Amino acid sequence: MYFPYLRGRQFELIAVRELLEKELIGSNIVPIIEPVKLTSTLVKTLQLYTEREHKIALIMNPEVGDFVLKVKEKRKAQDKVVDELYKQLESECMIKAYLMKKNTPAQLKKKTDIEKFMIINPKRDCLDDFVDVYSKQEPTYTLLPDDRGFSRKAPNSKVVFVDRFEKAARNSDYCKNVDGFFSEDHLYYKSEGFKGFSDFSVVGAEYNESGFAPLAVAIHIVYFDKNKGLRVRHFVSDSNEDINDPARKFGEAVKKLVDWVEETGQFKTAGLSSFIECYNTGKYPGLGTVKKYSIMHHLELMNMFLEGEL
Repeated sequence: MYFPYLRGRQFELIAVRELLEKELIGSNIVPIIEPVKLTSTLVKTLQLYTEREHKIALIMNPEVGDFVLKVKEKRKAQDKVVDELYKQLESECMIKAYLMKKNTPAQLKKKTDIEKFMIINPKRDCLDDFVDVYSKQEPTYTLLPDDRGFSRKAPNSKVVFVDRFEKAARNSDYCKNVDGFFSEDHLYYKSEGFKGFSDFSVVGAEYNESGFAPLAVAIHIVYFDKNKGLRVRHFVSDSNEDINDPARKFGEAVKKLVDWVEETGQFKTAGLSSFIECYNTGKYPGLGTVKKYSIMHHLELMNMFLEGEL
């Protein structure tokens, strides 16, 4: 199984929602959402997943954004969005996930159904806290680093969790290495005793509270090599002297993408098809939608592989 870890920004949420609406992901893809704020987009996404009886994980103690603060504020006001969120949390399709950090053991020890949770351990230092809570039983899923010592503590529930996206300091820096290795976790996770694998897709683990206008536009596309390993290719704009005219920059990057797709005969997922449509129509969809298309492509590709279609 594949557990893509995404922050609950608008376009990440719309990506996983549209994939389900289009029936492009099946039961082998379980998105993990770390909510950054309480929005109707978040609630609508969770609602669709519960209606379609498709599993999705929601991090209950997020580390980024202002989700907890907003929930508390709006809960006092009996906000309809919050009421709907709590309703979705009662669904059997909703996996409650917890980041293992300093105060998490105390939180979990107050609960009676800890074996049903997903526990996310971002680093080796989480091991003692994890064992403190789960010394006698394991959670349903334990996301952990690629560390043998940690794996021994969760032999039946372990999911390998590694940020596979090598993020550059600036988009223009991707020009220095336009093509690189991404991952082989999908090939070996079962033989290595894992229940699944998890990463941050083509977004990466780094989180920034606010966006900014980049000098360059970069499109990140994963693809299979001849041995079914995953590589990532970066398509970068040329006019990168200043932040002006992002539509032009996108046009330069997407032309390179379309040329590459035609040259290599890549399978046209919904995400790739959307990029091609933008190129053919001259449309600039905005940087958020560019990210959405790249995520959709990655997840659909992984679904096809796990379903045995590739």
